[in-house]
Amino acid sequence: MSELTKRILFAVVAIPVLVGIVWVGDAPLAALLAIASALAAWEYGRLAQGAGAQPLMGWLIALAASLPLVAHAARLGYAVPPLPAVALVVPVLLSVALWRRGVTGHPIESVATTVFGIWYAGGMLTFAYALRYHRFAIGALAGSLLLFLPMVLTWITDSGAFFVGKAFGIRKLMPSVSPGKTWAGAIGGLVLSVIGTWAYVTFLLQPYARLGLTLTGIIILGVVIGVVAQIGDLVESLLKRQAGVKDSSTLIPGHGGVLDRTDSLLFTLPVGYVLLEALLKVGR
Repeated sequence: MSELTKRILFAVVAIPVLVGIVWVGDAPLAALLAIASALAAWEYGRLAQGAGAQPLMGWLIALAASLPLVAHAARLGYAVPPLPAVALVVPVLLSVALWRRGVTGHPIESVATTVFGIWYAGGMLTFAYALRYHRFAIGALAGSLLLFLPMVLTWITDSGAFFVGKAFGIRKLMPSVSPGKTWAGAIGGLVLSVIGTWAYVTFLLQPYARLGLTLTGIIILGVVIGVVAQIGDLVESLLKRQAGVKDSSTLIPGHGGVLDRTDSLLFTLPVGYVLLEALLKVGR
């Protein structure tokens, strides 16, 4: 079976399942995000090990996976640890690293790598849950459309950058990190992100969710998402290059690993949430 066939078959199965889970929301969405966070954390940990670091793998995976579940519990009204208590994770992890590896085992580097991975793999994906239950989104349709907005724009940016780069790309963007990316592709992805934002807001968000953006808001959201989507892609490319691997794993047939599919989303989800919080107009 060719790689293209694997990609198509996976998409045919995965996309309807994803849409259904996002629509249902609640525990199924939190569980999906927890599983994705755990797998992404595992892949990140392996990349970090390949680059010479020694993250605390068990803690990394468990804490990354717990973040979407904590967000779900908080929405349901259960008591969750206050934000200042999160700071206690660092001394706890440092104590574990010192106990298990000693001073010569680079405990500070180990903890720093672990804490970054928890936020990178789990914290950023948790914003998908926050978007689904955004305070301006009334009902499953509005929440789903808000969540899919940065996801669709990320796909448009990535696709636009790829095809425009293939057609017109000459000057390399960052050849030491990702040799295939060009300035033409980056600009093309950016332009298409703005166009995609306008189309999504005009034909989906406004008529079906009663939420909108001004023209200035559309341009800001499209440009920023277009930029951070490509930054997210480059960050994961850097991690893989330091680890000396092509893909983060082989978990997804024809697509590589979870990080390979979510690298840009890890940046566009939180940035999209923050921007939409500021730019959304209700009833427009």
